[in-house]
Amino acid sequence: MEEHHGYSDHKSDLLKRLRRAEGQVRGVHRMIEEDTYCIDVLTQVSAATKALEKVALALLEDHLSHCVATAAKEGGDVAAEKLREASQAIARFVG
Repeated sequence: MEEHHGYSDHKSDLLKRLRRAEGQVRGVHRMIEEDTYCIDVLTQVSAATKALEKVALALLEDHLSHCVATAAKEGGDVAAEKLREASQAIARFVG
């Protein structure tokens, strides 16, 4: 049986956000090639970073509300592992 991930229900939205971020990163590349003013490049880098952060936050929310919540109902080692994973993900995201 194929595992269902928390983000499966809005996968298309995540892919749309990722395509947007990908385009922004390509824009940064093009700006550097064209010797664009540094502040303008930094503005574009910031936009790409924010786009990826939105994807990460959506995935984290999905993980907590789906994977962690399901594991919490099971309890035991499974729940502890999912909570540890979530904690580590949050630490990577804010660190």
